[in-house]
Amino acid sequence: MDEFHKIKRLPPYVFEQVNRLKAAARAGGADIIDLGMGNPDLPTPAFIIEKLIETVQKPRTNRYSASKGIPGLRRAQAAYYERRFGVKLDPERHVVATLGSKEGFANMAQAITAPGDVVLVPNPSYPIHAFGFLMAGGAIRHVPAEPGPEFFQALERAVHHSIPKPIAVILCYPSNPTAHVADLEFYRDVVAFARRNDIFVLSDLAYAEIYFDDNPPPSVLQVPGAMDVTVEFTSLSKTFSMPGWRMGFAVGNERLIAALARVKSYLDYGAFTPIQVAAAAALNEEASPADEAREIYKSRRDCLVESFSRAGWDIPAPAASMFVWAPLPERFQGVSSLEFSKLLIEKADIAVAPGIGFGEHGDGHVRIALVENEQRIRQAARNLRRFLATADETLHNVVPLKANA
Repeated sequence: MDEFHKIKRLPPYVFEQVNRLKAAARAGGADIIDLGMGNPDLPTPAFIIEKLIETVQKPRTNRYSASKGIPGLRRAQAAYYERRFGVKLDPERHVVATLGSKEGFANMAQAITAPGDVVLVPNPSYPIHAFGFLMAGGAIRHVPAEPGPEFFQALERAVHHSIPKPIAVILCYPSNPTAHVADLEFYRDVVAFARRNDIFVLSDLAYAEIYFDDNPPPSVLQVPGAMDVTVEFTSLSKTFSMPGWRMGFAVGNERLIAALARVKSYLDYGAFTPIQVAAAAALNEEASPADEAREIYKSRRDCLVESFSRAGWDIPAPAASMFVWAPLPERFQGVSSLEFSKLLIEKADIAVAPGIGFGEHGDGHVRIALVENEQRIRQAARNLRRFLATADETLHNVVPLKANA
């Protein structure tokens, strides 16, 4: 039987192959150190949980909520943007609460995409950035993930050679998966380009609070005039260790926010009201719990980079995000990232995310999530050392085959 049209537009989910192998290994008794999914392991701060419990016991909080977010939550997000970025938002016109940033991206795509519309997406990139628009009937043109001159050269080529002209460009800094960061000068150039060419900017800022130097990542909305063309998506998943709560936001351009809110009004009634109240409490807390989480991720980053290097795998240290974007060890350069990820599970009891899952330009890398404690990271390094010691024998039995060949 033929697959449905939209399902046919989606490639096989690469990560599922790794997940099946990981599950089989665990079923066989293996102690898999899972550094694959960016699934925060830190506990949600106690005051947020207490606010949830307090609210859920009140009458009527079990009823349908507000699709665009309760007023107090939207005010809290606007206050956060003013505190953190110096950006003033009207909670009524510029803010929508979403069921995580992933849902926000997918429904924004539904709201603004006509069949055949072209969207510029980094490669490699988080999958929803591309496939949200593909599922909405759009077409994708790739641009580099790194915020440098090649990025703008690709934008210029896309505008001149795409038919129809692109409607939007996707940004994600700090980047998932590459951990690249962008500065305000880069954002100024992007906004100027977008306004000059009448295209929208959709920015994913989910990792804004996970940074490891003295320069907090900026928001593109800090650029004068950005509000004319930009919507930015954020999430509480990483900032407050609330991934399962599914709480995020879209903020920015009034026309785009109104379109997203209208689509959502047909699809959901918003997050459970007690979750929204607890999320507002998180955003209103002056002493952000993100400070503690940031230090933990930094310590894990340093532990992983140092211990993996001693094991024989040199990996660059990311400046931000909860991910390490690691080029394959030199002896495995001819092997696809998917095949290498499978080998790590089979031979070293380590799970990572193959770079090919984020786009063809991600092959040759794997993404390592900082979601295990330092003891487990050091155990992974010991397993890795043993695996690399037998690399020549392993490679002899592996056919170097690109995952997208």
